[in-house]
Amino acid sequence: MKPKTPAPNSSGVHVWLVLMKAHAALAKHAQRNIDSLDLGESEFRALEVLLHKGPLPVNTIGPKVGLTTGAISVAVDRLVNKGLVRRKEGLDDRRVRVVELTAKGHKIIARGFDQHAEAMESACCGLNKTERKSLVHLLKKLGKAAEERVHSER
Repeated sequence: MKPKTPAPNSSGVHVWLVLMKAHAALAKHAQRNIDSLDLGESEFRALEVLLHKGPLPVNTIGPKVGLTTGAISVAVDRLVNKGLVRRKEGLDDRRVRVVELTAKGHKIIARGFDQHAEAMESACCGLNKTERKSLVHLLKKLGKAAEERVHSER
């Protein structure tokens, strides 16, 4: 008699573990690409949001890229020192410091983001387009439900 194949484990702990391992594998591809640009991850994330959203107040960038106020300030300081961004006063409120890409910064992140997109495309080669759409849908569903649960348990 042939032994039964065990059912796939669908426990919350197993979902978390598989998700964590998949994230770690994808992160290795991302980090290798970011390292090739001579940028730190927080610098890359700040440049990427400025590339896609345009100039932003420094206090708006942090939450968009998952960085604390202190961490985004340090990242912006490094980017200013590298000549990739500049700070300027806000038009409506001079207390607001807006961060924008310099020409050099735009060139580096535009090229770098294209390379990053290619690296992530390669890293995701194990899934076809339909599987990717399903995965994105399910991950959003999982994330929203988990976030709602955190807020309801407070």
